[in-house]
Amino acid sequence: MPLLQLLLVAIIQGITEFLPVSSSGHLILLPQLTGMEDQGLAIDVAVHVGTLFAVVIYFWSDVKMGLLGLPRLLRGRMDTPGAQLAFLLVIATIPVIIAGLVLKVTGLDEAMRSIAVIGWTMLIFGIVLYWADQKGPEVKTQDDWSLRDAVIMGLWQAVALIPGTSRSGITITGARQLGYTRHDGAKLAMLMSIPTILASGVLLAADVASEGNMQVARDGLIAAVFAFIAALLALTLMMRLLKSVSFTPYVIYRCVLGVILLGIAYS
Repeated sequence: MPLLQLLLVAIIQGITEFLPVSSSGHLILLPQLTGMEDQGLAIDVAVHVGTLFAVVIYFWSDVKMGLLGLPRLLRGRMDTPGAQLAFLLVIATIPVIIAGLVLKVTGLDEAMRSIAVIGWTMLIFGIVLYWADQKGPEVKTQDDWSLRDAVIMGLWQAVALIPGTSRSGITITGARQLGYTRHDGAKLAMLMSIPTILASGVLLAADVASEGNMQVARDGLIAAVFAFIAALLALTLMMRLLKSVSFTPYVIYRCVLGVILLGIAYS
């Protein structure tokens, strides 16, 4: 694959994975709007791994706490903050895994990869994010995360399997609707991305494991590195901006892009 395309895919994935603007939607649009060849599953796996490392490093203290609590959870004990965090992350991930398997088995995941679908989801869920962000109170923090809230946010996250919805965007929407602060709602959404990206990466890797192509492996390594750098920069910038800026700039971008895509789809 040409180096330019690898860089484009990696940077687009890295920037949009954690911003509420839909990474999957942008990656689908890249070949459709530019005429480039689809990057393929192997590169998708690579850029997902890159963004996974970015969020793990950025939230390492929370990730470490969850990892240390995992053995206690496996023994049926939730007597530490780490074990509770690990439990809630597992619960929040179940809906998206079930929904993802259903879409994959039925073939609906491929059927939804269209400019029209992405245009509508960009527009509709951008408006929903704006509503939740403006109307949602800021009364909860990460420490208030409960089983009920993990289930609700997990169901919101499952909706993100529709291209253009945005996993981070829809999860943040759910968090703001539940009353979490912008910063902590985004933080929970990012932590939820770790098992979700890991699960999707495993599924994708299973599809490409038999290829054994060294050229693809080299391309994947390049893409992963640049996706990691782009994701870490985007994540750092967004979390800092949330201390003083709402999600409105992302909503405006989503709505403008949605209208443009709908114009292309129906012209």
